[in-house]
Parts: sequence; structure tokens; C-alpha cells
Amino acid sequence: MIVPLTLADFLERAELVYGDREAIVDEPAPPGGGLGRVTYRQLAEMARSLAVALDELGVAAGERVAIVSPNAARFLVALFGVSVYGRVLVPVNFRLTADDVRYILEHSGSTVALIDPELDQALSGIPIKHRFVLGAATDPTLFLRRDAAPALGVEDENATVSINYTSGTTARPKGVQLTHRGCWLNAVTFGWHLALTDRDVYLHTLPTFHCNGWGMPYAVTAIGARHVIVRKIDGEEILTRVEQEGVTIFNCAPAVIASVLDAAAARRHRGRSVPGTGRVRVVVAGAPPPSRTIERIERELGWEFIQIYGLTETSPLLTFNRAPREWDAVDPAERARRLSRAGVPAVGVRMRVDPEGEILARSNHVFEGYWNQPEETAKAIADGWFHTGDGGHEEGAFTVIADRKKDVIISGGENVSSIEVEDCLYQHPAVAEVAVIGVPDEKWGETIKALVVLRPGTDATERELIDFCRARIAHFKCPTSVELRPALARTATGKLQKFKLREPYWQGHERRVN
Repeated sequence: MIVPLTLADFLERAELVYGDREAIVDEPAPPGGGLGRVTYRQLAEMARSLAVALDELGVAAGERVAIVSPNAARFLVALFGVSVYGRVLVPVNFRLTADDVRYILEHSGSTVALIDPELDQALSGIPIKHRFVLGAATDPTLFLRRDAAPALGVEDENATVSINYTSGTTARPKGVQLTHRGCWLNAVTFGWHLALTDRDVYLHTLPTFHCNGWGMPYAVTAIGARHVIVRKIDGEEILTRVEQEGVTIFNCAPAVIASVLDAAAARRHRGRSVPGTGRVRVVVAGAPPPSRTIERIERELGWEFIQIYGLTETSPLLTFNRAPREWDAVDPAERARRLSRAGVPAVGVRMRVDPEGEILARSNHVFEGYWNQPEETAKAIADGWFHTGDGGHEEGAFTVIADRKKDVIISGGENVSSIEVEDCLYQHPAVAEVAVIGVPDEKWGETIKALVVLRPGTDATERELIDFCRARIAHFKCPTSVELRPALARTATGKLQKFKLREPYWQGHERRVN
């Protein structure tokens, strides 16, 4: 009999093979209290207990359960307790405004919300059928019933496992519908390419709502490796966890790498050592850091740099770039340049660049579609290929990302819809025209810049416009700089020519994304 490819495989195997092994090291003192050190058997028991609690609430198979929280052990419990037992997990970016969170909960039709204690007050006005604060007395992840037997399970590998909301070309995010089969295959592919073993220790530096944040935990669990939770993401904290817990691998955005390098330099200045030399793999996704930063990682830290490329819609892994042994004798600067490319297709992935320069992909873990948005789905998947919206070219087997066709800015690993920021600025009475673009930034990869034309007879300062945005949208979406212009480049039909607006800022850069 064929066994369906569902996420139950990973949790059940870990409990059977690694039951007494430490599965999770929680943040020392998270709000609401942490779980401390949890074995794989305890993780499985807590996941089943959560499923039973949802049974008792009458939450049926296929219903959506949202979680709004920074990294926490309870997030991992929910990840398995919800998805393995028939419900659909909706992981929400905890940095969003209350209005954005409300939209996602309503659009997804979520009936249950698990909310971090620090976000309780800010999100208290959002209506939902069942609302729980993580760590509170009523939190269903607290109920540990060793004999728990959930009524629900998943036998259909094509069932939806999660709806992950991502910024797109419209102001409102789209819900990416992922399946058990897609996430299962993605996890196995991750584990294969990263050579994960049960000796590995994985540090959760990416937030778990992020596409790589929820992609890796399945692979780590399947192989019996250890999860180490970190809530505060900065360089010194990462170095401390590498030192204390023997971390061997973590995923991060380019901004995190910059902070690690700064922290390492500060340690050396104080005469302290930098841990992990020769045994830490740093996996970077989203926007690659500059090649000089890659060179510093390997030269100054002795850590291995690995570049990957993917999207939420692809569960997420598409390409993988890990230096082969043939590069060992290559000049460090050239090696870093090669590592800055997106990489070669992962096993089971097909890639091509169409005549217009857009990167297309096929794989067994491309998403099913956008939740309740069939027209958007049809735009993204055409002729059997997923259209990434990213522009690039091929160098032999390697894909090189050179520009972005979608109007999205990736800053510090976060997708930001430029249209959403523009809509916000248009609410200011002095703004006549605005174009929001991504400009290169060594720390964040890209940072957000607003080019603004003021209405005749009005006045507004850069600081005033930035503060105007910060009062209305999530801070990570706000411009870091504003430039006042007399006019903006447009076509004869009046369409903004953003490629012309971006060009001066990207001169001298190989890519039009960083």
C-alpha cells in the first residue's frame, strides 16, 4: 500500500526513533512563559493534545487556525498540532498592523487565532470565533494529555496544509495555498541538499511565518535534529546560541549576516573568540548579500555560506548554491561572486528564463493557488509553469537574478508591496504623485525609497512623510528615505517608468535586487 506524503510522517518518525532526544530548546523567558527543553516525545504529545482541544471546540477538518507570534516553542507545537491533524495553519506576520491581521483572518476564514502575549492588546479588537493567548491558562497548547487521541487526521496528500500570506503587486496580500505533498517534498529536498543529520542543531533566526521559517522545521524534525528558538534576532544573540547550544545551521536574511559580522568584530576587539569555526552553515534566502559580505563570512568567521532561492508559492526551494569542491582552489573574491548567484535547480525542479527575461519554474511543490483568488492564480501559473515575477538570466546551469518584474521590494528578507506604501503616501494632503522603489543597501539588501511630487502651494519634509507612513502601516514597510522631485518619469500613456527611476541607484551593481 502506498503511504500518502503527509506531514504526519515527520512527527511520527521523530517520536518513534528519537522520542527521548531533545527536540526544542525554547527561548529562556518568553512572554507568557516558555516550554524549556522539550523532547520529541513531548512535542508529539503536545501536538496531539492541541488537536484534541480543537476537536473539543468543534473545529472541523479544513478549518483555518491562525497563529500570530514571533518565534516560540509553542509555534512549533501549533505547526504540527494544527497541520498534522486535518486543519489548515495560517501563520501571520506578527509585524503587521492590526488592520492587516484582521484582513488576513477574515480573508482566510480563520475560526481560531493563537496570539502572542505581547500582541494581545494590539489585536484585541479583531473579531474571531475562538481567540487564545499563548501561555495563558486557556491556551490549548498547554494541555498535555499523554493518552490524547485526536479524531482527525490527514490521508490525502493533496489536502491544504497551510495558507501563507505574501505581499504581491496589489496592496492586499494573497493567500498561498500549500499542500501536504508539496511541503513534504520540499522538506526532503531541503534535507538532501543541506546534508542534514540527527547531529545538527538548527537555530530559528527567521520568523516561523516566513517561507523559510516554516519550510525548515519539517526537515529538521524528520531527521531528529534539534530546534533552538531565538526571539531576539541580533548578531551577539546568534553567536551566544552557537556557543551555548552548538548550533550548526541557520537560515537568515542579509541584514542578520551584517549584524553577526559586527558582533564578531566587537568580540575580537574585546579579546573574545568567535564560536563555530568550520562547522556552521549559513543559509541565505530572499535577497543575496553583496559578494564582499559573503567573502567576509567565510574568511572572518570560517562559516560556510549557502545561497538558496525560492518563493512562498514554491514551498519555497527552487535553486541551491553550495560551493562544490571544484571551487576550493578559486580565489576567495571569485568564489564569493559565484556564491552570490541564486544557484542551480534543486532536485525535482525545472527552471527556465522566458524571452522577456522572467524566471519560470516547475516542481512538485509549487502551490495549488491563491486562496479564493482564481484570477490571480491563472496569472501566476500558465502553460504548466509558475511565473515568479523575478527577472534574470542563466549562466550555464546557474540562475542569476538580475531584476524584479513584480512590484515588490525585499528588505531584510521581508516582502513589501510598493503599491501599499504608495497608497499610504497618497493619503497625505501634500502628495500629488509618488513612486516607491527599492534601492541598494549593504545591510538590508534593499531599502525603501519614496520619490514624491508635492501639490502646488504645499510643503512637506522628508521626516514628516516618513512619520506619516509609520503612523499608518507596519514600520518595516515604511520608507527609510524620501526624495522630493518636480516630476516622475512616465510613458506616453502616463504609466510610471519605475525601471528608469531605479536605474541611477543601481548603477555599478550586477543585480537589480540585492
